[in-house]
Amino acid sequence: VAIVLFAAYRIGLRALKNKLLWSITFASFVAIVFLNVPFPVILVGAALIGLLAHRYKPNLFADSAAPHASKQHYGKALIDDDTPPLAHAIFSFKKMIRLIVIGICIWSVSMLLIVLCFGIDATLTQMGWFFTKAALLTFGGAYAVLPYVFQGAVGHYQWLTAPQMMDGLALGETTPGPLIMVVTFVGFVGGWTQPFLGVESTLMSAIIAACVVTFFTFLPSFILILLGAPFIESTQNNLHLTAPLSAITAAVVGVIVSLALFFAGHIFWPNGLVNDWANIDWFACAATLLALLLLFKFKLGTIKLIGIFAVIGLLHHLLR
Repeated sequence: VAIVLFAAYRIGLRALKNKLLWSITFASFVAIVFLNVPFPVILVGAALIGLLAHRYKPNLFADSAAPHASKQHYGKALIDDDTPPLAHAIFSFKKMIRLIVIGICIWSVSMLLIVLCFGIDATLTQMGWFFTKAALLTFGGAYAVLPYVFQGAVGHYQWLTAPQMMDGLALGETTPGPLIMVVTFVGFVGGWTQPFLGVESTLMSAIIAACVVTFFTFLPSFILILLGAPFIESTQNNLHLTAPLSAITAAVVGVIVSLALFFAGHIFWPNGLVNDWANIDWFACAATLLALLLLFKFKLGTIKLIGIFAVIGLLHHLLR
């Protein structure tokens, strides 16, 4: 909970430059928490707001388009804004179309093989389709899309339980880039609980499911990077692109805060979110407050924080 809140705080410091962006953050939080608006709808809505705001008040996003100087200096960069782009980094529609076709072909062939082997309603097929959609929604990083993964994996497909998902989310924090660790964990547990190869091959089902989930999460991301990097590089300081992206970033901050609230509900009330103070896990509450203090006040690094609280959690488990 503390790490997610701190991530939202750091992104907000850089992204929320005016009242409009703060309003988008608040609106996205309300939309996803209280109105159950789907995450893709929030992203599209934020982008449209950014475009409209840029049209009528372009100065709102002037700060977002300007380069920001860092307080730390490490000497002259090997590649900076004045470095001419390399040949493969120059955007062209021909390259874009070729990459899209290649990506669609790889995805289609892979999905077709799974359908032919296991059927269109099989667990592996549903995993491939679901995590393809999740990969296409990773605006703002893992924290923005994890509620979507939680809702689908636990609530809709029931590949694992909420406590198992929370364990996976905690595991994901042990490495940079928590999304891929979490989705691989979801695939493994899903294959274990729903062994499509039979109960006698539970471990093999889990390993295959983990590999399929990892593949279908990585593939769209790689294609998007190869497509988007040259395009973004060619549109530096272009407010027509910066405005909707800034608005999307502001919306993502609100979604990340909602993720922290979501985590808190499951951690502080492990037996269910009820209006009974006796059911609150006071140890988890105290640990969260301590973690917030170490992050915000003492600027403790995330890796050290995870190590310290892993030891604290182990001691608490052994002594209770």
